[in-house]
Formats: sequence, C-alpha cells, structure tokens
Amino acid sequence: MYKTRGEAHAFLEAFVPLISPGAENREVILCGPFTCLDVLNAQAGPYAVGAQNVHWADHGAYTGEIAPQMLVELGVRYVIVGHSERREYFNETDSTVNRRLNNAQDHDLIPILCVGETESVRKDGMTEAHIRSQLDRDLELVDLRRLIIAYEPIWAIGTGKTCEANEANRVCAMIRKHVNFEGVPILYGGSVKPENIDELMAQSDIDGVLVGGASLEAKSFARIVNFEV
Repeated sequence: MYKTRGEAHAFLEAFVPLISPGAENREVILCGPFTCLDVLNAQAGPYAVGAQNVHWADHGAYTGEIAPQMLVELGVRYVIVGHSERREYFNETDSTVNRRLNNAQDHDLIPILCVGETESVRKDGMTEAHIRSQLDRDLELVDLRRLIIAYEPIWAIGTGKTCEANEANRVCAMIRKHVNFEGVPILYGGSVKPENIDELMAQSDIDGVLVGGASLEAKSFARIVNFEV
C-alpha cells in the first residue's frame, strides 16, 4: 500500500531510464495498487503491469474487491494471489486462493501464487510439508502453464533475519519437483535487496524474485533488475 498516482508517475520517470540495455530482455512486472494501474500502463517501458489481488467472482456484492475483467480492461497481465500479508491480515485461505487463481486464469490473467512458512512452522521442521499442503490445495484445477509461483519465507520478511541463498534455492527446487512441471517459473521473495540479488539469481532453481521494500526506490529496484550473474 504505497504510492499515490503522482508518486507512481514520478517513480517511473526515475526508474525506467535506469534499466540497462542488457536487462531489457528480462521480464519486469510492476504490481501497483489498484489506483495506480492505469498510470503504470500509461507510460511505455520495458515492463508489464500486475495487480496485487483479484476476486473469485466476476461481479456481485463484494464491496472493496476487484473483478478480473476490471483488471484486464486496464491492461493488467499479471496478478499476485495469496500473498502472505493477505493470508495473515485478511483471512485468506487456501480455498479462497484457489478460487482466485482459477478465476484469474479464466480471464487470461497470469497469477503469481505466493506460498511460504512462518518461523514457528520452520522451527517445527514442517517447512516442506506446509508448502506442499499449500500447493496441493491452492493449485486444484489450475493450469501450470499459465502460472508463476513465489516462495516467501515469511520469517525472513522485514524481520532482519535472512534466508540464505542456498536454502532459498533448496525450497524452490522442492516446489518445482512437487508441482512436477519444469516450465513453471519459481520466484524467491524474502528481503530481496541490491546486496543479495546477484547471489540469489546465480542459484539453479531461482528463476526470479518477488521484491518488496527494495522496489519502492527507483535506484535500488533498478539495481535488482540489472542483476549480474
């Protein structure tokens, strides 16, 4: 929940020129708040636009929600579903995540499914079992060919704790093996920043990153986009 329309426009003005020519073949997706989606699409640049949530119904008495066709009309191509903050603060469940995923795909949106464990789950040695359970419930009837999965170790987001690159890679590899589809892109999202992007992107099973706070400032986000391997 950052950036007004004016702030989003100023961000693009600063960010787009910082993308190096060598990075223009990389898929950059800007997932802004609903009020900024048209602003993001109004300026040409080497990026696609995504939303932060989508509802499971096409219309109805769901005050505060957003329907997939509303996003499509704004030129949105991607949408985040099941982010850890939605699960924690807004009672998102695997059942509602699954319904959102399916309706997004019904309208040709590509969902970015977020899965991951809390610190207590990790301490109990249940990381793999927890994530496999999420995937099994979330992905029922979902087309894996039109999907992105992001691994979020919740305990490493905004806590100062770090998920080492090799551990992030191990979990991403586990996710890929469990869904049994090599073609699905697997992202890592947990305190991604300019200081660790090169090491993360050098890993064998990390195809990209889901960036939080470091995406709010043009220079730091550009450094992430321009990662070196």
